[in-house]
Amino acid sequence: MKTKFPFTRHIACGVLFAGVASAALAHSGATGLVKERMVAMSAMGDAIKSVAPMMSGDAAFDADAVRAAAGVIQDHAGDTMTALFPEDDANEASYVKDAIWQDWDQFSDLAQQLKLYGEGLEQAAANGLAAAGGADSSAMMGTSDMMGAAPDTADMMGGSAMMGGSAAEPILSVDALAAMPADEVFAKVSDTCSACHTKFRKEAR
Repeated sequence: MKTKFPFTRHIACGVLFAGVASAALAHSGATGLVKERMVAMSAMGDAIKSVAPMMSGDAAFDADAVRAAAGVIQDHAGDTMTALFPEDDANEASYVKDAIWQDWDQFSDLAQQLKLYGEGLEQAAANGLAAAGGADSSAMMGTSDMMGAAPDTADMMGGSAMMGGSAAEPILSVDALAAMPADEVFAKVSDTCSACHTKFRKEAR
C-alpha cells in the first residue's frame, strides 16, 4: 500500500503554476528586464519541479537536492524578485498583470514570504518527509509557543494573505520552519507561488 502524503494537492498546484513559467519563457521572445524576470521565474519553476516528485513520495527523498532547489528559490525571491518589477516598467511582451503595481504591497509580501520559505526549506531538508516521521509534530503544526496562539487551518496552510485573502496572518519564523518536515515547508513554497501566479500572472496564449 502506498504511503499517503497529506500535502500532495498543494504540491501539485504549485508545480502546475511553476511549469507555466518555463513554457512562457520558451515562447515569449522577450528581451531586457522582461526576459530577466522570466528567466528568474523559470529557474524557480524548474527548482520546484525537480523536487516535487520527492515531496509527493513518487521519488526517493534527496536532502541535498532539496537544499539546492531551496537555494535557487532564495536567490530569486525577496528583494531580488521585486527589483525586477520597477514602477515605470512598460510591461511589454510580458505575462504579468498591471495588478502587480496596483497591489504592490501584496506582491512584495509574497516575494518576501517565498524567500523566507526557501530559507526554511533549506534547513528543513534534513528532516525528511512527514509521512516518514520527519520532525516533531508540535513543531510541524505551529504550536502556541511559536505563534503566540493556538494554530488554526489558516496558519497551517500559510494564511489567507498568502492565498490572496485580505487578512494578514502570522508567518512562521525560519527557526519554526526548520523544525517542520520538508514536504510541509515545500507545500508553503508551492502555495505562495500559486497565490502569486493566480493574482499577478496573465494566462499564456
